[in-house]
Amino acid sequence: MKFITFMKKDGSVCAGWVNSRNMAVDMHDASNGWLPDNMLSFIENHERYMEYIEGNKGLIETSNSSYPMDEVVLKAPLPNPKSVRDFYAFEQHVKTARKNRGLEMIPEWYEMPVFYFTNHLAIKGTEEEIPRPRACEWLDFELEIACVIGKEGRNIKSEDADKHIFGFFIMNDWSARDLQRQEMKVGLGPAKGKDFATSIGPYLITMDELEFRKAGKGYDLEMAARVNGVEISRGNMKDLYYSFGEMIERASAGTTLYPGEVIGSGTVGTGCILELGTGVHRWLEPGDEVELEITELGILRNKIIED
Repeated sequence: MKFITFMKKDGSVCAGWVNSRNMAVDMHDASNGWLPDNMLSFIENHERYMEYIEGNKGLIETSNSSYPMDEVVLKAPLPNPKSVRDFYAFEQHVKTARKNRGLEMIPEWYEMPVFYFTNHLAIKGTEEEIPRPRACEWLDFELEIACVIGKEGRNIKSEDADKHIFGFFIMNDWSARDLQRQEMKVGLGPAKGKDFATSIGPYLITMDELEFRKAGKGYDLEMAARVNGVEISRGNMKDLYYSFGEMIERASAGTTLYPGEVIGSGTVGTGCILELGTGVHRWLEPGDEVELEITELGILRNKIIED
């Protein structure tokens, strides 16, 4: 299913999905209040709620709680994730970004997938404006795919991890490269370089919708980035060095993962200006529009503004 969070004409924000008629379904209203009114609550008990949906399709499909997609405003599909861990799982990106900074590839990268926590309270949806931090002149995008945890687990084995994934969406890990470069000299971070915004969406796609694209350590999903309508990046999810199973095994080692937590892949090869170099494209500026597109997952679009 293609889950969404959206705003109606009256300004109310609802959770639901896109139905077979390309209509936005308000799950709470369509179920007479049986389904929750937000995606986090749905994900926390999604097995029970999915059974209800399967058993009440007729009631839901004939309700008056569906709206044409051009009459609603899509928000971040999961506006309030419990946490966001972002990994570093595409080898090409790591190699090239380090080479551009005059650094050799570190052997430890091949020993384990690594991640950092980003600001889960600075989530943006498609079409939302992204303020460039006032101290930033080197603003960058990052083309990523992320999964949402749907089942609690601790010390999860990689081969069992699929049972803990609810679905996937596009993620843009916005980066203030000059702030990041400065603070990481201290040996800690990134922090302020990643603190201001993370975009997700436009949809949260359940795993069953992607099964026919299984390939490599992920799925055969083309990933592309455009700035002001011009493509500057293209990659594929199947090129992951570390699978989401391996990432989840690492993330859950010695700690519990809960429904509603987000796991990001890190940047796909060529998926940011830092890797491409400013000879390919300058740093982002207010007025620029960035589009990230992934097969089956849609287009995540944001415009840069002054803070």
